Amino acid sequence: MDPKLQTIAFYNIENLFDIYDDELTNDDDFLPTSTKKWTKKRYTKKIYKLGSVISKIGFDITNKPPTIVGLAEVENDLVLKDLIQSEDLSNYDYGFVHYESNDERGIDVALLYDKNEFEVASSETFEVEIETPEGEKDFTRDILLVSGILDGELLHVIVNHWPSRRDGEDETSYKRILAANKVLEIIDKLKSEFESPKIVVIGDFNDNPSSESVQFLMRKNGLFNPMDSLWTKDRGSQNFEFQWNLFDQIIISDSLLKSNESGYVFESADIFDDKFLTQFHGKYQGQPFRTYVGKKYMGGYSDHFPVYAILKK
Repeated sequence: MDPKLQTIAFYNIENLFDIYDDELTNDDDFLPTSTKKWTKKRYTKKIYKLGSVISKIGFDITNKPPTIVGLAEVENDLVLKDLIQSEDLSNYDYGFVHYESNDERGIDVALLYDKNEFEVASSETFEVEIETPEGEKDFTRDILLVSGILDGELLHVIVNHWPSRRDGEDETSYKRILAANKVLEIIDKLKSEFESPKIVVIGDFNDNPSSESVQFLMRKNGLFNPMDSLWTKDRGSQNFEFQWNLFDQIIISDSLLKSNESGYVFESADIFDDKFLTQFHGKYQGQPFRTYVGKKYMGGYSDHFPVYAILKK
């Protein structure tokens, strides 16, 4: 009998905002009246493009779109509804899990899932508590935990978008270590409740596999990072000043490596960086084809490539 394969993906979709003003968040850059001119036409084009990308992740291996997709930079439920109803996804039965966080820009993480393959049992969010050097509270994206039944088997997915490097890599490193510590708390909680739980930690960590925060995460709890070997000077999921980074990662618990057990095990991982997702010409050739560069509209997909892992049983 042929093995059963499932794709788990993660995609930072670069500022998926609707075109309406939310008075509670700083979404003013993404309005029809803003300098970025975020119009209905541009929004509709981005929804179509993102749906097209998601439908293709892992398809050449599993002959279907991903069963589970973690997302970063989602504004609200409306954009998720539009995404799962987009042309290339509407024929599949996707649901989503999303909670509003206290992020100042109003962007959150979310989880899409194929309702025919994955049944959500529970979900909750965890706040990363950060203080600035001045002692003020610094709000960032919450971490999302979704537990559910994947084809008869319990799986826990932890979705992350750790604090950015905007104010400097070293200056902000402590924030990402706090986020890593929160993930470890979640894993400890799962291990106290379940015997040998199968856990997948996915997200945009704003750090590379070799960074202190990711290494801190890896030192405990029997985790394996299959993305480590994919990151080279010529390949990554995000490019900054012509340097490749692999901020987007999928990390798995060692319980997904035990092939002598029944159920799903880790098969492979990769960056989904097909040529259609890249800049075709110019000095940024080969880099992710972005929606915006600064305030200039490019009409692309995202400033990140998706990443994915294949599970097999």
